[in-house]
Amino acid sequence: MSSNSSYHSLLRIGAAVVAVMLVFESGLFSPVTARLADQTENYLANAVGVSVGVAPTELNQMTAALTARERELDERELALSEREIEIGLNDGGSVAGLDSGTFILATILFILLVLIILNYALDYVRSRERLRLAGQNVAV
Repeated sequence: MSSNSSYHSLLRIGAAVVAVMLVFESGLFSPVTARLADQTENYLANAVGVSVGVAPTELNQMTAALTARERELDERELALSEREIEIGLNDGGSVAGLDSGTFILATILFILLVLIILNYALDYVRSRERLRLAGQNVAV
């Protein structure tokens, strides 16, 4: 039970890395880290793209006009949000302070911690079984 296998070390290091990532992404110590994580995710999401073309039809033109209108509304919403941040009405965080990345990292961290606890519990049971068998062999 006192020997540290590479599995034990890997599990502990994985839990520590996920915990550090969770603290960084959640902005627990500094809101700048949360904003940096959000901006990095947005940058990576926008860096990947595909472009295709189709022959123009009436439906395509209406869809293009609707898409242009949605982009215009998104730009107006962004400008309004920036003004709210400037005057202090909005802190610039995600909706209601909830972020899916934080939840995913927290879930992964919880799973790793459960695995660590389960691993040590099973090691303890196995060592007790070995001691019991060793005691029976000595008594015989």
